[in-house]
Amino acid sequence: MRATIGRGHKPASARRKSCKNGDPVTAVTPPNAATEAFIAASEAHSAHNYHPLPVVVATAEGAWMTDVEGRRYLDMLAGYSALNFGHGNRRLIDAAKAQLDRVTLTSRAFHHDRFAEFCTQLADLCGMDMVLPMNTGAEAVETAVKTARKWGYQVKEVPDGRAKIVVAGNNFHGRTTTIVSFSTDLEARADFGPYTPGFEIVPYGDLTALRGAVTENTVAVLLEPIQGEAGVLVPPAGYLPAVRELTRERNVLFIADEIQSGLGRTGRTFACEHEGVVPDMYVLGKALGGGVVPVSAVVAGEDVLGVFKPGEHGSTFGGNPLACAVALEVIAMLRSGEFQRRAAELGEHLHAELALLAGTGRVTQVRGRGLWAGVDIDPSCGTGREISEKLLDKGVLVKDTHGSTIRIAPPLVISKEDLDWGLDQLRAVLAD
Repeated sequence: MRATIGRGHKPASARRKSCKNGDPVTAVTPPNAATEAFIAASEAHSAHNYHPLPVVVATAEGAWMTDVEGRRYLDMLAGYSALNFGHGNRRLIDAAKAQLDRVTLTSRAFHHDRFAEFCTQLADLCGMDMVLPMNTGAEAVETAVKTARKWGYQVKEVPDGRAKIVVAGNNFHGRTTTIVSFSTDLEARADFGPYTPGFEIVPYGDLTALRGAVTENTVAVLLEPIQGEAGVLVPPAGYLPAVRELTRERNVLFIADEIQSGLGRTGRTFACEHEGVVPDMYVLGKALGGGVVPVSAVVAGEDVLGVFKPGEHGSTFGGNPLACAVALEVIAMLRSGEFQRRAAELGEHLHAELALLAGTGRVTQVRGRGLWAGVDIDPSCGTGREISEKLLDKGVLVKDTHGSTIRIAPPLVISKEDLDWGLDQLRAVLAD
């Protein structure tokens, strides 16, 4: 359901200083009592592994969220693409409710009547043969790593213990011990060693470096078609096709982590499609569960996923009936093409408007594709966190990354009017 622009939003009245000449940025008005109480309780009883903005969401619908004080906010983050279809999407909620009354979990010790259809439909959507379902994105990446290694030993006949996977700098594939072993983000990596060997990191978008890193023991190249956490970095034109050609030449798997970029976000079902590339393996998550339940999957050909035998990999909740029911509805929605078209059309508008900001001196660069953008803020205007707090004060929710960058990724159901209202708030913040 489309929300009326700004209806019910009560912006706080924080005083701001000019962002010119490096003036300091004043923090937003302190939250009210209910918000403070919720945040204090959270801080007291949860590990401090996140630094959320000071808002406590109580309800949400479409592209809008309402906090415990009754203030409304435009969601311009969409759960890092997990909420591509908006909050409380009726089709997804109805699918979940219908399944809740039937059966929610069997474990993979037994078959259930939603599993075959889910695997069949997802494999067909991806143009692949087989699906290995998991729950979270990190689990799916771990699964992809295990699959590539097993394929390397059994099919490519790499010597035991010598398999190597090439990855890109500034990647974000998750936070498990193995995954942070090939991260270049010091916050994600520091103090979690010893690190898992078998990975080589090359600069993102550098085909020469990638070509030099691939050896006879390389089993896979693992890339995000667009790097999300790094600030929505789009690789140079022609890079992904060249990677595809190189991996075919060297008998190496090309694994595309489309957890954030896939399922409509960029204006296509998969970001790889923009360059006519089909990888050997898709890694999917986030939007596959529609923001209702965690669902992830590795999707590949039988020659790749066929290496697994019973007992070699699994997950109690992976491919459970509730997850399958919701994901099947997601797949059906994607087949209509409506959400891809919306992302493409609204994305063109979004990037045209952001390009105008890039000429103001307050925004240094804008990157992205579809309804997904990384906006680099001039440091004289404040950090990405400070800009995010100012936008919060105006009723818009975004998230910063890498110091001065904010990410914009609204639900694909957002209206043009609401998108423009959100961009107006960004302009106002930067003009202060």
